[in-house]
Amino acid sequence: MTINWDTFHIFTIIAILMWLCGSVLSALSSRLSRPAVLFSLLGTLTLLVFIAGLWSYQQRPPLRTMGETRLWYSFFMGVSGLITYCRWRYRWILSFTTVLSAVFCIINVVKPEIHDQSLMPALQSIWFIPHVTVYMFSYSLLGCAFIIGCLGLFRSRPSYLSTADELVYGGTAFLTVGMLTGAIWAKEAWGNYWSWDPKETWALITWSIYLIYIHLRLHNPGKSAALRTRILYATLVAGFLTLQMCWYGVNYLPAARNSVHLYNRTTN
Repeated sequence: MTINWDTFHIFTIIAILMWLCGSVLSALSSRLSRPAVLFSLLGTLTLLVFIAGLWSYQQRPPLRTMGETRLWYSFFMGVSGLITYCRWRYRWILSFTTVLSAVFCIINVVKPEIHDQSLMPALQSIWFIPHVTVYMFSYSLLGCAFIIGCLGLFRSRPSYLSTADELVYGGTAFLTVGMLTGAIWAKEAWGNYWSWDPKETWALITWSIYLIYIHLRLHNPGKSAALRTRILYATLVAGFLTLQMCWYGVNYLPAARNSVHLYNRTTN
């Protein structure tokens, strides 16, 4: 079987079914469920097989288009969901990461017209693969932190904050690496480390919000414990929303028409 976007729906169905089995089994078990881990792992590996096959078929890393970044995000959400479940034993986390991963996979199934773009010269760099994959992994970790933030706001439980801390610390670290590799790549490709491109600006805003969260966690501003907890959870939600703006929302801004980061560009 040829592995390309024409066969992606097969991999999507298999991956989602595996993830669903894993999420149901984890929700039914009061302990770490090994079958849940196995099914979730199989679903994530299914996407990994597709990514490897697509890479071989296209003769380039599948990181160019918006659809390809959604593919990586779905894969890394599966990875991050498993890490979170195995580390903190939250029975519900796999259900949420399954929904997020499935949504992005389904979007790629129904919008196949965005996958056949060539690799522009500026993307033919050694920094291309590490920059994008590091960003996608950081997005997945911060996506799990967003889920924690939403549950924390809904249930008003400060106990979730320790989990959010580790996810944010890891996600922000990878986000920082992504920004640094992007700056080096920009210098190589366009002659400037930073040009205040709309995507760069929103990346800085996103990074700053997560730094604010870290600052608030390390320094008590003197507010009541309940109010401080809600502010922290709200910061996680705000950070994830700006992350979405940074990822694809900027593509719809008038100011982004001349951006070098638009995914629908085919020339440098």
